[in-house]
Amino acid sequence: MNKTELIDAIAASAGITKVGAKSALESFINEVTNALKEGDKVSLAGFGTFAIVKRSTRRGRNPKTQQVLVIPEKKVVKFKAASAFTDEIK
Repeated sequence: MNKTELIDAIAASAGITKVGAKSALESFINEVTNALKEGDKVSLAGFGTFAIVKRSTRRGRNPKTQQVLVIPEKKVVKFKAASAFTDEIK
């Protein structure tokens, strides 16, 4: 499912227009992004938690040349699904 299909599904299930569904989805994405930028985590009961974690510096290897590289540390977004959500998927 892509973003357009998700907007269509939200509009149909909530009984709202596609414009309203698109606005709601974009607002959700913006607010989650802003919270993560500020260092907060976003927890949605029954769905899961979005959080920023720091990946430490590590050594890697270029598969083409076999040259050893130093991969710098960086922040990445992690999502941990709630057990109720994973149980629903099963």
